[in-house]
Amino acid sequence: MLKIVIDTAGDLPEGWKETYNIDMIPINIIHEGKTYLQGIDISYEDFYQMVEEKGAIPSTSQPTPYQFTEFYNQIANKDDQILSIHVTEKLSGTMDSANQAAKELKNELNITPFDSASGTLMMGMMAKEARVMDQNGKSLSEIIERLKRIRDQHRLVFTIDTLKFARMSGRIKHLQAALASLLKVKPIIELKKGMLEMGEKVRSRTKSIDLLLNKMEKTFGDQRIMVGIVYARDKQSGVDLLQRVIERFNCEEAILTELSISLAAHFGPGTLGLGAYPVGD
Repeated sequence: MLKIVIDTAGDLPEGWKETYNIDMIPINIIHEGKTYLQGIDISYEDFYQMVEEKGAIPSTSQPTPYQFTEFYNQIANKDDQILSIHVTEKLSGTMDSANQAAKELKNELNITPFDSASGTLMMGMMAKEARVMDQNGKSLSEIIERLKRIRDQHRLVFTIDTLKFARMSGRIKHLQAALASLLKVKPIIELKKGMLEMGEKVRSRTKSIDLLLNKMEKTFGDQRIMVGIVYARDKQSGVDLLQRVIERFNCEEAILTELSISLAAHFGPGTLGLGAYPVGD
């Protein structure tokens, strides 16, 4: 059996975990010396309330190699294959932990770690694509080749509504140099080749959302695409953007999900993200 794993820097729409049999290893959320596991003992609302009450951003850390070995042993046996899809290694040590665990367990379990070069909903969409291919009888090597094409062809862009979280967070080092002079703008942030890059800077949320759509149209035109919207503590804005996407693009499927705590800790509430990739052959 093929076991499909993602870490919780990835996001799944409601019901996908069960429908597509996807296992999730939690990112560690650390606050005042206590470690919480996303989806187990801390919810999205718990996280936002914690920030509001304490005025500080909890830190995040990747699962340790030990946590990975324990997790893999829990979900699989020696006859299974494990495809373990993770957040870009350029922003997190999660892939390194997965690789260390895979090496340690190489005589016990068949584990293939895969760097998504991305995060959030793109990881969830990759996991779903892998499961559908598995259900259609495709081999692990064929699935990995497809995921590599998605990795090369996808585009993921965000707009941040408030820079408060980014300023309090010490983890988005790629943005810090620009933050001080951008406190009154809505920056566009894009994940390119696994790295966060600051894009255009506009003065209104409306213009920033328009920019997300324009970037996607420039990239994909009228291609048939898989597309997803991610939101942070502002579901209605996510729903509104989803409707615009459906009306504007040639969508094979359009999904909506909430931004993981590990990214919300740096991007903050009001963040909207838009990700897409072309439909396969």
